[in-house]
Amino acid sequence: MPAMHLPPAPEGDDLHPYAHLTPDRVLDALAAIGLYGDGRLMALGSYENRVYQAHLEDGTRVVAKFYRPGRWSEAQILEEHAFSAELAEAEVPVVAPLAVQGRTLHEHGGFLFSVSPWRGGRTPDLEDFETLEWIGRFLARIHTVGAARPFVCRPALDVRSFAAEPRDALLQAEAIPLDQQSAWTAACGDAIALIEEKMAATGTAAPHAVLRLHGDCHPGNVLWTPADLPGGGPHFVDLDDARMGPAVQDLWMLLSGERRQRTQQLSALLDGYEQFRDFDRRELALIEPLRTLRLIHYSAWLARRWSDPIFPINFPWFGSSDYWRGQVDMLREQIEAMQEEPLAA
Repeated sequence: MPAMHLPPAPEGDDLHPYAHLTPDRVLDALAAIGLYGDGRLMALGSYENRVYQAHLEDGTRVVAKFYRPGRWSEAQILEEHAFSAELAEAEVPVVAPLAVQGRTLHEHGGFLFSVSPWRGGRTPDLEDFETLEWIGRFLARIHTVGAARPFVCRPALDVRSFAAEPRDALLQAEAIPLDQQSAWTAACGDAIALIEEKMAATGTAAPHAVLRLHGDCHPGNVLWTPADLPGGGPHFVDLDDARMGPAVQDLWMLLSGERRQRTQQLSALLDGYEQFRDFDRRELALIEPLRTLRLIHYSAWLARRWSDPIFPINFPWFGSSDYWRGQVDMLREQIEAMQEEPLAA
């Protein structure tokens, strides 16, 4: 099986920056802004950043996020925080960073970090159409706030940054085994051409057709609490991928199953959404193109993060011929899906 040309996990002086983010340093960072932990610290699931739940001496819990060095600039992070604050002010249930000592973004030991209130909840039941309708109402309210002004520093969700650049980076890094490189390159090129055609046909690539989005609205980023509890319902977390894009980007990741099932889910989401905001049905033609963009971007993301030791540990199959053969098959399936009639609701 041909091996990919990715560097080995770092050792010694080449350790990844997160190797220096020990529990003591996390607690020291919190103490530096006046939040004193009682020693209980739990790492939460996150590959892109490092996120910890900390118990404080006063009995409360907070979530501390240490941003991946070099991913976002300070201005880009603060733009996300400002968007979160706008949403909270509009009474949209997002978990926004706390202003501690007058700031939402802090620096300690070479890391930028923020602190948010801890919020419990579970993954929403997306088989429940009432739940989907409820989520749809809040997505519309997120988009109403998002449409009020654009991001200035954060990038847009577009073909260049989510497909063309990732493709070129993978090829330049020789990350694809030679026995799969030609097939993947051809399938990726065909997919990108079709995505560009779909975006042009719907008119949703135009600047006026995009708005500030959550950006990564999959079920894991929606915490659900029982409706009979105070503040029950959905809470949206992790706006780390917030960017400019078409509204449908925040809907399609909540759809799953066969076409009939996805159509029913979409109808429930839009039933709630359109109680607060109009939805351009032309954007439904972008569901499969957006899914394809995510597929291409994901492979490049794994390759770019390979120097972080948790990636070789958690994704040992990445880079094998079997992995890339599967990617070729999925790209071909997506090309077929993009040529089908879009979902209708």
